[in-house]
Amino acid sequence: MVAGTMFLSARSSRMDQIFADMFPTTQIPYPVIVARFCGAIFFGGLIGFEREAQDKAAGLRTHILISLAAAVFAIISIESVHMPGLSDEQVRIDPLRVVEAVTAGVAFLAAGTIVLSQGEVRGLTTGAGMWLAGAIGLALGFGHWLIAAFALAAGLTVLYAVGRLENIYKSRSPQPEPKPVQGKDKNRRPSRENLDS
Repeated sequence: MVAGTMFLSARSSRMDQIFADMFPTTQIPYPVIVARFCGAIFFGGLIGFEREAQDKAAGLRTHILISLAAAVFAIISIESVHMPGLSDEQVRIDPLRVVEAVTAGVAFLAAGTIVLSQGEVRGLTTGAGMWLAGAIGLALGFGHWLIAAFALAAGLTVLYAVGRLENIYKSRSPQPEPKPVQGKDKNRRPSRENLDS
């Protein structure tokens, strides 16, 4: 009976250690962390929804994931400053390096959406939207809800309102004639002679 009690006690102690490792004490309370993650998902989703509605390569899911990942990095940087063993005077943690890393990572992803097609650069707005989603995620991760909300409102204004103004301007301005490709006339159908040879 004593051996059984010791076994249960040791098992309980190990489970307590596992739960303590899974849910360490944090500088930011867990409900606040979850709220920041939800905000990053929602705000990133609003930007992504606009890009998805425009049928762009980086849409809803991409923007949500970028914003959420940035929020995770921001919260981890805050928490790492206060972790036992990392808060010694000999260990220096700089949360600004997280901002730099997120900026570089999102810039890498955004660059993948920018292409040169038929002499025109495409995907710049989508890349900029991805960068904004990362910035909003960082703001939410660091707990700056008003900054994130203003950035979201400004970003959506640019995407919707300014986008509509651009479309109105483009529809009213005369369109240049398409230039034929050297040696080929796109408007001319191939003759049977050319097809047979």
